[in-house]
Amino acid sequence: MAPYVTLVVLNWNNAGDTLRCLASLESLTYPNYGLLVVDNGSTDDSVQRIRAVYPTVTLLETGENLGYAGGNNVGIRYALEHEADLICILNNDVTVAPDFLEPLVATACSTPSIGGVTPFIAALDAPEQIWTAGSAVNRRTEEVTRLHVGEPVSAWRERFPFAVDVASGAAMLVKREVFETVGLMDEDFFLYYEETDWCLRVQRAGYQMMAVPSSQVLHKVSAALGETSPVIDYYMLRNHLRFVGRNWTGLARRRLQCSIVGQNLLTIVAYTVKPHGGARIPNRNARLLALRDALVGRWGKMGADVAAVCYPQKTG
Repeated sequence: MAPYVTLVVLNWNNAGDTLRCLASLESLTYPNYGLLVVDNGSTDDSVQRIRAVYPTVTLLETGENLGYAGGNNVGIRYALEHEADLICILNNDVTVAPDFLEPLVATACSTPSIGGVTPFIAALDAPEQIWTAGSAVNRRTEEVTRLHVGEPVSAWRERFPFAVDVASGAAMLVKREVFETVGLMDEDFFLYYEETDWCLRVQRAGYQMMAVPSSQVLHKVSAALGETSPVIDYYMLRNHLRFVGRNWTGLARRRLQCSIVGQNLLTIVAYTVKPHGGARIPNRNARLLALRDALVGRWGKMGADVAAVCYPQKTG
């Protein structure tokens, strides 16, 4: 019998994308799977809309926004408790081809050293171009780079799977034994860097992560937070420092963290000198608070003082 796969789809105030994802999953050709939706504390009518269209799909409600890692961990724990052999994490803004699971399962199960796999991902509005095929981490500079961006999907369809440092958090399939050995994703990141950190932990445990060109999905690359959002500035900077702190040691860790702080202090100065009519002040303040929180070890969901800077329209 084919290994049993649990697909975990995380929703947060976005039933429209989630329903499109679930509609694509209805056509799967893989013979042995279950579907799980985790609602991550939505404050809109997401739960009612999803249940109305898919009343038989298991839907777990967290009751609050636990972040990317926390919400997915709820689904992963459920899958492990219900005897899943493999767990497939999917962003709710992903749509899949009917046969996307078969090559992922075949690759994951081909050798014990493979812990997880990721498909090739194209953007929904540019389906013939690769958006990511996994990522590489430069051990000297800690730079994380998406692989084969912009290359034609057609040029890769018949190629063999290959090792990557990081499987995309938008779509990855993982053996249950990896979660049992390595543990779940670190919820203290809340948003950004959590899957990158987790994949490096998987490698240190002796497993490989692989990209599978014959499996492809489409990803609605989101601009929901906006390119200049102070929310992004806060979580990216704070978690960048946490990521380096957890995955480098000694002088290398100190050097990299000092470089990150120095670069951001220059940006903070630039936003102060040229605030663009005040538009950059929230970004500046978010970065300052990120440096403070990283220094004192304040992780997880941003505090109320940070939210007042990042979401002034909600707290003003």
